[in-house]
Amino acid sequence: VQLQASGGGLVQPGGSLRLSCAASGSILSGNLMGWYRQAPGKERELVTTITSDGGTAYAVAVKGRFTISRDNAKNTVYLQMNSLKPEDTAVYYCHYGFSLYATWGQGTLVTVSS
Repeated sequence: VQLQASGGGLVQPGGSLRLSCAASGSILSGNLMGWYRQAPGKERELVTTITSDGGTAYAVAVKGRFTISRDNAKNTVYLQMNSLKPEDTAVYYCHYGFSLYATWGQGTLVTVSS
């Protein structure tokens, strides 16, 4: 499975961005996709996940501000980020997992700054 993330950029505090992650290859039903992020000098952390039937989970830091969704027909996952804060600045990585298999996208930089 290959993942191509897009949609990052520079946004002011309080603004919004939408990330996309397109998956290609042997996409299996029952997979789990999600987004992680890594801020400068910090470890990569889980942001949100979504199951193939739409079940979601969020980190406390983003709950109520971020929304993950997916279009299984397009094998694409989206991350709508609202009310962005400077502490949301990070490289965001798309993730795909099925059983013991997992893979990452190349990352897209989100910078929240005035």
